[in-house]
Amino acid sequence: MDTILSSDTDTIRKSAYRKIAFRLMPFLMLCYFCAYLDRVNVGFAKLQMMSDLQFSEAVYGLGAGIFFLGYFLFEVPSNIVLHKVGARRWIARIMITWGILSGCFAFVETEWQFYTLRFLLGVAEAGLAPGLLLYLTYWFPSYRRARMTVLWFIAIPISGMIGGPLSGLIMDQMNNVQGWHGWQWMFVLEALPTVIVGFFVLAVLKDSVQDAHWLTSAEKNLVQREIAQDNEQKEGHNGIKDFIRDKRLWLLACIYFCVVMGQYAITFWLPTLVRNSGISDNWHIGLLTSLPYMCAIVVMLLAGRSGDHFRERRWHLVIPMCAGAAALTLATLFASNLTLSLIFLCIAASGVLAASSLFWMLPTNFLGGVSAAAGIAGINSFANLAGFCSPFLIGWITTNTGSNAIGMFLITAVLLIGATLVLRVPAKLVNR
Repeated sequence: MDTILSSDTDTIRKSAYRKIAFRLMPFLMLCYFCAYLDRVNVGFAKLQMMSDLQFSEAVYGLGAGIFFLGYFLFEVPSNIVLHKVGARRWIARIMITWGILSGCFAFVETEWQFYTLRFLLGVAEAGLAPGLLLYLTYWFPSYRRARMTVLWFIAIPISGMIGGPLSGLIMDQMNNVQGWHGWQWMFVLEALPTVIVGFFVLAVLKDSVQDAHWLTSAEKNLVQREIAQDNEQKEGHNGIKDFIRDKRLWLLACIYFCVVMGQYAITFWLPTLVRNSGISDNWHIGLLTSLPYMCAIVVMLLAGRSGDHFRERRWHLVIPMCAGAAALTLATLFASNLTLSLIFLCIAASGVLAASSLFWMLPTNFLGGVSAAAGIAGINSFANLAGFCSPFLIGWITTNTGSNAIGMFLITAVLLIGATLVLRVPAKLVNR
């Protein structure tokens, strides 16, 4: 009898999580695809925009990075609001406002307009990434969440894989159409889907398991029970002081800061690194930049499945970070050799992007409730200051030395420091 009941429960469990993954994950991936495309297409705009507007490398680096100052200031408040009013309405608001602002980059003429719009774009998008991470904890217990988090984060390499050639094609084919430069058309055409998807959020997403009409009563009860059991093992904070004094959160924030330094070094400078290897036209640069992202998708899927299978989180983060650091160094050293440079960039992107997704198994496996909302946002907020530091430092160093090699070596050192810090996280805290 017990065997029959266990078999029935297992059948209900598989059916429930299969339905949830099918209903939510493709759409969440689409949301983050739009976000990442609008966030980083400035890396492709740089190939034309700098000469058209007479911007220096330092101006570009500051503009690319200032996005994260707005992101930093509004991240925690945004995620707390999302937790209170529901994901559906707040994520829709985020996407619609940042889509409009992203399209406005087509009208930039001065350095300060560039800085201002990048800052406002960060304010508008603040809360999306931690909000979606928090949203996953409402639907999946910890033992299933690494695979789902990786699926969602695959939107990053997909945006690079598709967005690179697309951005290059738009910039080449639309240049001087109706008197506009190619980069102006790119900003407008790539912003429109974000606004449209933002309105679809209101119809597609549900705020809780109970609202999911496509689950049976038995499936709802099982998922809610497993989420509740998962939350019993998680911790909260008694107040703001207790939250701020939690050294574990600061340690995690420092680790993710190091990961993000590597992530945005690749994201913002990959087109430039490919161009430095001898490729001149934007279309071929876009095609070649898609290769590292294609490799990253495979590695991310395998790493996420492995992490859930072994219920091990620390070494699944340390190894990709070290591999990414070593490969980024080698890609820089062999920058003039297209084949070797691309091979190492593929390894670097795979390692860093895998680490970026797998990191979130650490805080989400022990934080719950409002502490999870504030903690995830706080960690992401602090760490994404690296999104300011990484392009700004590389841009400043490149402007003053004439080479981006020193900047890339600095990024690899930061990644190795982050990998060392991961081993300071107690295994019993996160290995679930």
